[in-house]
Amino acid sequence: MSKVKTSFFCQNCGTQYSKWQGQCNACKEWNTIAEEIIQKQEKVAWKSEPTSSSKAPRPLKITEIDSAQEIRMDTTDGELNRVLGGGIVPGSLTLLGGEPGIGKSTLLLQISLKLPYKTLYVSGEESQKQIKMRAERITPNSDNCYILTETKTQNIFKQIEAIQPEIVIIDSIQTLHTDYIESTAGSISQIRETTAELIKFAKETNIPVILIGHITKDGNIAGPKILEHMVDTVLQFEGDRNHIYRILRSLKNRFGSTSELGIYEMLGSGLREVSNPSEILISHKDEELSGTAIATTLEGMRPLMIEIQSLVSTAVYGTPQRSTTGYNAKRLNMILAVLEKRAGFRLGAKDVFLNVTGGISVDDPAIDLAVVAAILSSNEDIPVGKGFCFAGEVGLSGEIRPVNRVDQRIQEAEKLGFDTIFVSKYNKIALKNTGIKVELVAKIEDVASILFG
Repeated sequence: MSKVKTSFFCQNCGTQYSKWQGQCNACKEWNTIAEEIIQKQEKVAWKSEPTSSSKAPRPLKITEIDSAQEIRMDTTDGELNRVLGGGIVPGSLTLLGGEPGIGKSTLLLQISLKLPYKTLYVSGEESQKQIKMRAERITPNSDNCYILTETKTQNIFKQIEAIQPEIVIIDSIQTLHTDYIESTAGSISQIRETTAELIKFAKETNIPVILIGHITKDGNIAGPKILEHMVDTVLQFEGDRNHIYRILRSLKNRFGSTSELGIYEMLGSGLREVSNPSEILISHKDEELSGTAIATTLEGMRPLMIEIQSLVSTAVYGTPQRSTTGYNAKRLNMILAVLEKRAGFRLGAKDVFLNVTGGISVDDPAIDLAVVAAILSSNEDIPVGKGFCFAGEVGLSGEIRPVNRVDQRIQEAEKLGFDTIFVSKYNKIALKNTGIKVELVAKIEDVASILFG
C-alpha cells in the first residue's frame, strides 16, 4: 500500500492546487476549493484477473497500420446515427449531457431496448423496478437489455465479465465511485478516475461505453473539463421542458462532424424521431400575416426551412427595444443599421422583436435575407407571399452576399412546395430546369421592390 496523498481541487472547474485558498484563480469562484485524496492504494487493471493473452503494445509504422474502414454499430435510431456520424464506433466513449428532466435517460433506455446487441444498462440513480416501469411505458421489453443498479466500478466490471455485453450504458458518471480513490461520488477525483477506468476497459475490449453526465447551472457538463477531453464524443441534449421538441447536438466527435443535428418529439410513450424537421419549424396557417418570412438554413448535411417572425412597432418609451430569440442580437442591430443607412428605412425610433420559431438557435448567416424580409413586412404591414423563401447573407453596404451549398437549399425549398426562392445574384447555381423560380437579387432595395412594390 502506497502513502496516502491529498490535493486541493476546485469543485467548479477542476483546477488543482497544492494548498487551500479562498478563490479559484482559474474560474474566479469563491469557496469552491476542497481537499481530496488522490492516491490511496496501488491500482490493478480493470479486470479482476489479468489474462495471459494481454500483450504490451508495440510501436508500428503508420504504413503498417490496417486502414480498413471501422464497422459502426447501428443504433436503430436515425437521428442518433446522424449525430454520431453513422453509428457507434466500437471501443469509443460517448458522453451525453443535458438539463435535468430533458430526457437523457429516456433516450438511452429507449435505444438500449431496441438495440440488436446485448446491452448492459447501469443505473446509479434509479432502482430496477423504477427502470422497469419506465421501460414498459416506452417500448416492449427486450431480451437483449440487462439492467444493473450499482455505483462501484469494481462490481460493475465483475458483472460485465459475467454477462459479456456488446454495449455498456452508464447513468450517470457522477454517481460512480472506485475503491482506489477515497472521496465522495461526483467529486473531481472520482469522476476523473472512474472515467479513466472506463476508457481503459473500452479500448482493451473494443466495447463502446455511453455515459450520461450532469450539467451545472451555467449549462456546462459538471465535473472537470478533462472529462470532455478524455471521451471520444460529447453530445448535448437541448430543449425547453415546457415544449415537446428536443434537439441533440454534437459538441465534439472524433469520428464525424460536429455540425450535425437530431430532432426528437417528446411523447407519453417516449421520444419520437422527427425525420422532416421543416414541417415542425414552419407554422401552418390559412391567413397571411405580416412579419413572417421563411429562411433556408443548414445544420450539418441537413437543410432546414425555418420561420422568422418579426414585430416592428413605435417605441413607447424613450429608448427603442431590440429583442431576439434564437438569433444573434448584435447581428440584428447590424441589419437594422444597414436598413437605416443603405436602404432608407426609418427604424431607429421603433421597437424591433425577432423570433426563430421552434425554439432553436441559428448561427447561419444565410437567414439574414429572411430577417430583412420579416422586419420590412412588419414595418409596412404587408405580408410576404406564402410561396416565398430566402437564402442570402446581408453585407454592410446593403448587398446580398452568396451563401454556400445553395443548390441543396433550393432543392429543399422545391421539395416543400415553395414557388420562389430569393438568392444572391453572385451565387453560382448548378441546378438546371428546377420546378421553383430562383429570384436573383443584388441589393436590399431589389428585395423590397419585388415584395412590397
